[in-house]
Amino acid sequence: MKMLQIQNLGMRFGGLLALEDLCLEVPEGAIYGLIGPNGAGKTTAFNLVSGFLQPTSGRISLDGADITSLPPHRITTLGIARTFQNIRLFQELSVLDNVLVGFHCRSRASWGEAVLRLPRYRTEERERCARALELLAEVGLETAAAQPAGKLPYGHQRRLEIARALATGPHFLLLDEPAAGLNPQETLDLIEFLQRIQQRYRLTMLVIEHNLRLVMGLCQHLTVLDYGLTIAKGSPAEVRRHPEVIRAYLGS
Repeated sequence: MKMLQIQNLGMRFGGLLALEDLCLEVPEGAIYGLIGPNGAGKTTAFNLVSGFLQPTSGRISLDGADITSLPPHRITTLGIARTFQNIRLFQELSVLDNVLVGFHCRSRASWGEAVLRLPRYRTEERERCARALELLAEVGLETAAAQPAGKLPYGHQRRLEIARALATGPHFLLLDEPAAGLNPQETLDLIEFLQRIQQRYRLTMLVIEHNLRLVMGLCQHLTVLDYGLTIAKGSPAEVRRHPEVIRAYLGS
């Protein structure tokens, strides 16, 4: 079953063609990689899938439903969550509060119940707090729950951002350069961590990454972009040998 389908997706910024005729099918339960040099169009594709941008052409479907023109909050409620290339945490809030923010889209209590702190809201608040602590334990940050998020080491901030994404209750996770700024050992740890949460939460993942060690060790399928165009698709082994990929990364 194809969970995410992208058909002939294109994006122009004035006279700049950032993405042209991207076609992608991500099977349910897969970890799919989207790679390419700087300026290839990878983050533009993520911004289109997550609703931060509206495409100039093409169609995006999730579980067969057209989500092309939906805003980010609607796409989140349908089960897509994302992280960002540049970490976007609430730096002054605690680690726990950053995760609690992610539960907002699943809240059942009304605004009035929250303001008056009525019983349903208080019950929901206790449930969210307990679940947030479970997610922090999942990513190894339970002992840092009370710390300001901005005080965490860089690698831990990456994990916190993933925990916040998981708090939205996704079944499809978009990861934008999760290994950025990590050393080789941290990258290996991240591969194991992502494989574990993918299995535990039955996630489908689409991953943007420059770190070839990570994508080759993590992803079952790859699509390679260069200057907005698709230049290769296939397994990691096939893509590694593709002459256009070698040219794009190493030059001719």
